[in-house]
Amino acid sequence: PAPPMQTPDPVPSPTADIDAVALTANGLACIRDDFTLFSGLDFRIVPGDVVQFDGPNGCGKTSLLRIICGLGLPDEGEVCWCGQDISQVRAEYSAELSYVGHNHGVKDELTPLENLYMAQSLGRARMDIEPAVALQKFGLAGLEDVPSRKLSAGQKRRVALSRLLVTEARLWILDEPFTAIDKQGVRDIEALLAEHVSRGGMVILTSHHPVSLDFGHVKCIHLKQ
Repeated sequence: PAPPMQTPDPVPSPTADIDAVALTANGLACIRDDFTLFSGLDFRIVPGDVVQFDGPNGCGKTSLLRIICGLGLPDEGEVCWCGQDISQVRAEYSAELSYVGHNHGVKDELTPLENLYMAQSLGRARMDIEPAVALQKFGLAGLEDVPSRKLSAGQKRRVALSRLLVTEARLWILDEPFTAIDKQGVRDIEALLAEHVSRGGMVILTSHHPVSLDFGHVKCIHLKQ
């Protein structure tokens, strides 16, 4: 008898690969002191996406980012990574996440170079860029070994953002990344974001500044009070 016909395994499509690493939010709500900052918030982000949340002060932008990072809990809804609630895949999700908040997280007692080495030790270090080179890209050449407490607010912000370059994180979450940054610094950050998404990265940010990218486009979601 003839052998049974074998059915070849389906070849996964690029779309399927993208779907596998999607970040989704379903019905998110945040309530503070019996006041609803936002509710019923849904969105979905895949590699190559840049999403900007904007809205008036007090509308919950920072609270939303903290919920997405897993640093706070939503009053309603869920945030999922690769189809699973982030609370169930915390280690895997944290390894893919780099967060720069209002509190930039730069240790004043350390130099900028030491701050970056510490960031690498806590995450997955990139092997193709040295911390000193990352600082130079952000205009901090010559300040690598200066105690961070002596830096200006803008320089500390640049140190915080340079951490993005030295770790392997697919998802960047940035709270007002252009604060205390001059015009050239803004252009440098925009170029950095464009490069990241061109390599399959994802970016979520809040900003009152209109973001311009040479690669891809920015999807804006407005939060209302």
